[in-house]
Amino acid sequence: MSHQADDLLVFIGRFQPFHRSHAAILSAALNKAANVLVLVGSANAARSTRNPFMASEREVMIRASFPQAGAALHIRTIPDYPYLEDLWLRTIQEAVKSVAEPIGARRIGLIGHFKDETSYYLRMFPQWTLVEMPNHEGRSSTELRELLFASQGNGTRLVLASALTPAAAEFIEAFQRLPQFAQLVEEHAFIQRYRQQFAASPYPPTFVTVDAVVIHSGHILLVERKAMPGRGLYALPGGFLHAGERLIDGVIRELKEETRLKLPVPVLKGSIKDSRVFDDPQRSQRGRTITHAFHFDFPSGELPPVKGGDDAAKARWLPLADFYALDGIMFEDHWHIVTAFIGGA
Repeated sequence: MSHQADDLLVFIGRFQPFHRSHAAILSAALNKAANVLVLVGSANAARSTRNPFMASEREVMIRASFPQAGAALHIRTIPDYPYLEDLWLRTIQEAVKSVAEPIGARRIGLIGHFKDETSYYLRMFPQWTLVEMPNHEGRSSTELRELLFASQGNGTRLVLASALTPAAAEFIEAFQRLPQFAQLVEEHAFIQRYRQQFAASPYPPTFVTVDAVVIHSGHILLVERKAMPGRGLYALPGGFLHAGERLIDGVIRELKEETRLKLPVPVLKGSIKDSRVFDDPQRSQRGRTITHAFHFDFPSGELPPVKGGDDAAKARWLPLADFYALDGIMFEDHWHIVTAFIGGA
């Protein structure tokens, strides 16, 4: 890797949170190249125990940790596309191009550490030189999030302080006073209790769920979740498949239970336009969950009344023109499920 002024190193990560191992890689990058581009991933993920910090919050942590970097440090946010990998790759390439061209970077490199199977993306950009780095101090964001939400004793604070950059530690200390943090702690406790039910199983369980994408006269039927995880977030009507139940019967049952939609079962079955499987391994915090989604399509007509029931606090018809703004504030991967059927904005 050349050290000329027109070089650019790219560092991709979720940084949930930004810790000293991240900082060591970023520091090395700033020493190796005149310009460094940090791509903050999962920018459109709703706040959860896996993604507790918004992209803007992570950018603040990174910039505050390297105030001396000045104009050499470029930061862009990158959304997730769990079922459209080509679109994710294109978004990365466009972000790099937007920085490389104005600064005249001729040689571009990708810097990072192979942590586990989630680091496969480092091999997806053969056009850029790969600069592999060790995992400084062996820090893990997953372990740090567990500490952050599990307990708040003096020992926990000291471990977090030793693992985070001073700026990130200062940010998180203030974040812990916010109501958003209290809800994350509650959600973490719920998920731990949920997983404990299956702790004695010789193999981790795989759950099967069903979800309904109901489009009617330019509107989509959504519910507001009443329970953890994701309480208060918009979601698709759906839930767990019952034993001995067919997928189509399960999705119609859940649809009726959560929205009180009174359309007859034959009408619903006759309106199915498509169905797909969505199996992103990280799609649910509760464990490995594979969902079968069904697209119900009613091109025209008066919207039938709906009302929240069962696990849904509310149900409503939302104009498709307003739906796309929910990217980043919907439960799990439900926004991506919908757009897989009806396309992006």
